Amino acid sequence: MTDEKKSCLSGTGLTPVYGFGRGKTVAVDHVDFNFYEGEIVSIVGESGSGKTTLSKMLLGLISATEGEVYFQGTKRDISSQKKKQEYWKNIQAIFQDPYSSYNLFSKIDAVLLDCIYMRGGRKFPHEKKVELMTEACSFVNLKFAELTNKYPFELSGGQMQRLMIARIFLLKPKILLADEPTSMIDACSRSTILSMLMKLVIETGMTLIFITHDLGLAYYVSDKIYIMEHGKFVERGTADEVILHPKEAYTQRLLSDVPKLHEEWDLSTV
Repeated sequence: MTDEKKSCLSGTGLTPVYGFGRGKTVAVDHVDFNFYEGEIVSIVGESGSGKTTLSKMLLGLISATEGEVYFQGTKRDISSQKKKQEYWKNIQAIFQDPYSSYNLFSKIDAVLLDCIYMRGGRKFPHEKKVELMTEACSFVNLKFAELTNKYPFELSGGQMQRLMIARIFLLKPKILLADEPTSMIDACSRSTILSMLMKLVIETGMTLIFITHDLGLAYYVSDKIYIMEHGKFVERGTADEVILHPKEAYTQRLLSDVPKLHEEWDLSTV
């Protein structure tokens, strides 16, 4: 009996259209994909390629004009707020800007408690809730005792992203969508965040989808890479196939644009 991975999230012909007539914009153009349980996938493209629009459709934040999304092999139904909330128990996101990811008026305790409530722990005794919040903070090398009664904006950017991962640790979704999660923090914090995300995948078995323009990051962390240009997937495959043996001219250009310390930089394509 083969140990075949199950489909976790897939889509067929996914397309959102904005505007009408000559002003019509097709941000994502009839894309098909299939992400599997426990897989690490990167969707790579330049700014404006459609990758963030696609991520919002996967999260159910914007609707597709055409096409369907399937969750665990079943057509996704988020037609009501209750169904959306049920779906969001299984798919969560970490966004690029940690400073705009939190409600400024909610303390860190409330941020973490919301996650416990979402997983059915509203009636847990106070001691149990504190234990869960402490465990989640410890997972990302933060001390809950030092965070309680503070607001997220009192933390550094790196600490806020770590707190976001602590939320994911509590929620334990089946899918985590990370949209440029390290682009606005310093290099030292960046490696810490990536290590914590990898640890989270190993411990929970979740599917991790990176949205990024960083080919180095994609190659380092991914099982599979999807290259996106003008709203379409122009190339896909394993990390080695796409990065070491690219077939499409666009992928080759992206690779040639990555600066190399031992070579003179070619700025003619800028």
